Amino acid sequence: MIRDTLAVVAGDVRLAVYVSGPRDAPPIVLVHGYPDSAAVWEPVRAQLDARYRVISYDVRGAGASEAPATRGAYRLERLAADLLAVADATCGSRPFHLVGHDWGSIQSWEAVADPAFKGRIASYTSISGPCLDHASLGLRGDDDAQITQQTADQAAHQPVKRPFGSGLRQTLKSWYIVFFHLPWLPELVWRAGGARFWPLWLRVTERMRPERDPAQTRNALNGLNLYRANFIDKLLRPRSRHAHAPVQFIVPLRDRYVGPALSLGLERWLGPYQRTEIDAGHWVVLREPERIAALVERFVEQHRAGLEETPGATISARAAGV
Repeated sequence: MIRDTLAVVAGDVRLAVYVSGPRDAPPIVLVHGYPDSAAVWEPVRAQLDARYRVISYDVRGAGASEAPATRGAYRLERLAADLLAVADATCGSRPFHLVGHDWGSIQSWEAVADPAFKGRIASYTSISGPCLDHASLGLRGDDDAQITQQTADQAAHQPVKRPFGSGLRQTLKSWYIVFFHLPWLPELVWRAGGARFWPLWLRVTERMRPERDPAQTRNALNGLNLYRANFIDKLLRPRSRHAHAPVQFIVPLRDRYVGPALSLGLERWLGPYQRTEIDAGHWVVLREPERIAALVERFVEQHRAGLEETPGATISARAAGV
């Protein structure tokens, strides 16, 4: 399938947007994370664009997209406005299915919980990227999470709650967030060899051999602003954010950075949602694109047919048939 490249103006930046698939097919928008570019989605695109209109884009500061001049221009509301500009340019007024990985998932929550997007997002698949408001409220204990474990059948009648100690375990997993807030040192590490050795890091930790991204250093340096512009504010001033679209979590159980508990006990904000656990690491979108595409397609088709998911249900990948 031929992939077209577009330039979409979103406020203060011009974004590089990549589109493939039949023009009249249901649109799926893919949003990448840190320190990636839209190239991370190409293996998944190859699995989907025979049946769907697949849209990805380099987020501001990454890949071939322009970078804003100030840190404040990386705030979540600006990133949500970028998504809206991309959707308007590629989908028109048609509702689209949204998929986010890592920071692409984190920033997509802003749109999923913004009433201005109601009716535009047909479904949302979140992979390894929590809503910062929900995560912060969970750390404070404001989400009423209790210490219990339940089966998927029990979850059909009552919410699944977070296990004891999950907040501490996630804090330890998130050590890099503190590091990224240090002055100068993260930039020095990326410039001194971090970007060059990034593929080796993925090879060792994720057991995969990714292609080298020529924009890796730029992605990493500009993307630090995503953390610095948003995390402290959300930690100090989290909001009650309610999703207006059906939500699916794909939960890699061997994720080094995002713990499985972050997608439990969210019925207060999401209502009914679906959660599928898979035996995989954080960069599963690169390592197992066929599996990710199958889970995305299943959820898209479920909501094209107007079906409802089970509240808080947890499904194993084997049970899901992928």
